[in-house]
Amino acid sequence: MTRRYSRIAGTGSFLPPRRVTNAELAADLARCGIETSDEWIVERTGIRARHFADPDVASSDLGAEAARRALAAAGVQPGEIDLIIVATSTPDVVFPSTAAILQHKLGIAGCPAFDVQAVCSGFIHALAVADAMIQSGAASKSLVVGAEVFSRILDFSDRTTCVLFGDGAGAVILEASGWPGILATDLHADGGLVNILCVPGNVAGGRVLGDPFVRMEGQLVFKHAITVLGETARAVLAKAGKTEADIDWLVPHQANIRIMLGSAKKLHLPPEKMIVTVDQHGNTSAASVPLALDSGVRAGQIKRGQTLLLEAVGGGLTWGAVLAVF
Repeated sequence: MTRRYSRIAGTGSFLPPRRVTNAELAADLARCGIETSDEWIVERTGIRARHFADPDVASSDLGAEAARRALAAAGVQPGEIDLIIVATSTPDVVFPSTAAILQHKLGIAGCPAFDVQAVCSGFIHALAVADAMIQSGAASKSLVVGAEVFSRILDFSDRTTCVLFGDGAGAVILEASGWPGILATDLHADGGLVNILCVPGNVAGGRVLGDPFVRMEGQLVFKHAITVLGETARAVLAKAGKTEADIDWLVPHQANIRIMLGSAKKLHLPPEKMIVTVDQHGNTSAASVPLALDSGVRAGQIKRGQTLLLEAVGGGLTWGAVLAVF
């Protein structure tokens, strides 16, 4: 019996129109008594700008537009989709799922649609789930989306976090194939590290209980990120029977240029083999990897037949990697 695989048939992304440079953000923060500068942000993160959604724009709106572009790139009609997974930490509402809302906006009905919550590594987790469902025969054409409006959960009196994040969405169409596309996946979590990157609040009794903003212990996150990204990259390569030399492009979570360069160095990859969008997008959490992937594809950097290593780490902590032939 021929083995069933999954492959990426098309990619898409969408950024809200409002682009905020470091200088503009610094000026806004200064009016609130918070000091920062373009130089300070660039030196520590590599970020120069990010996009913020308007108040009436939700994650599903951004995700739906990214999905439409991925569908067009794949030559797939919405009605052909038989599975929708949305990775997000900023859902439209408590429930129903953002995936169900997005499904309706695309004019699709009947197929399973659900969210995955693994923060910045959510898209990696969602892609791995979709791959497994396609391999099992439970789906044939899947829409996998990462969408975030992180600006809604930023404390703009905390310059250590509010300068880092942006809004956006990325999507891929994953379809069944007779030859390997997704070569291997590797997923992990450690709930013992939950407090170093979190939003420690919830809704109860009609009120927000706890703290509704992103809180992060930056140095600890940096230390763990460098370690676990190296481990998951080596693990996914081993599962696929590949080596670092087989990687054509590293498509990492766009959190911080220093983490990204550290990851490339551990894989003995030159910076030129890494897709970088953090300078223009900031950290878009679950949208980060698919945004970077689509950027690389549309810029002509990523080409068919090339081997990609996608990796991410996020709150939980969660982390993981996907090795794929594009």
